Amino acid sequence: MIMKKTLKFAFQKSLPVLFGYLFLGSAFGIMLQQEGYNFVWALFCSIFIYAGSGQFLLVSLLSGGATLYVTALMTLLINSRHIFYGLSFLDKFKKMRQMYPYMIFSLTDETYSVLCSCSAIGGIDENKALFFIALFDHLYWIAGSVLGSLMGQYLPFDFAGIEFSMTALFVVIFVEQWKSFKSHIPAVVGLVSATVFLLLLGANNFILPSLIVTVTVLMLCKNKVMEKVGGET
Repeated sequence: MIMKKTLKFAFQKSLPVLFGYLFLGSAFGIMLQQEGYNFVWALFCSIFIYAGSGQFLLVSLLSGGATLYVTALMTLLINSRHIFYGLSFLDKFKKMRQMYPYMIFSLTDETYSVLCSCSAIGGIDENKALFFIALFDHLYWIAGSVLGSLMGQYLPFDFAGIEFSMTALFVVIFVEQWKSFKSHIPAVVGLVSATVFLLLLGANNFILPSLIVTVTVLMLCKNKVMEKVGGET
């Protein structure tokens, strides 16, 4: 009974990611297929790489004949923001024991956002709920990638603009967090920091510095945020 309730909770929490990943994964699969790599490549890339924006970068690197060194360096730079994500869940993931390695591997931007919005409810196994959310999100991405590769191969559709689904997904998750979290300080700090660095550095370079500033400010304001959360019912 507990397992059934846990699975239901995890699936409901992962639904926003389902629709986003079907479109985003499809966009990746389409791009990969257009470069001459069939659905088998899409399947194994999404199983073993599972890096979202890193996979889109991989398509460009493959088509451009990039060396292994360049590929590794670019992947590290574009996904370095996950270092900050992981720090906030490190202790919780360690308590999950055998699930710990997979939770680190599967911590994408969207999964992180959903996990942050999760609050424990009675009658579920919290550790397994977090694990299933991460697993469901991974399966959604794999399904989208394979589906996109097959569609790109057999269906003559115009898929221009499909990448906008990532923006829509972040908007949905942000609104959900804004409504459910008692303190809006983290959201406001993140928005201001991202906007300032976007204007200063441009769309390709703003993510890492804005994350550094956001984490630093929130660490300084930690007591105030916790007081706000604890003081409201």
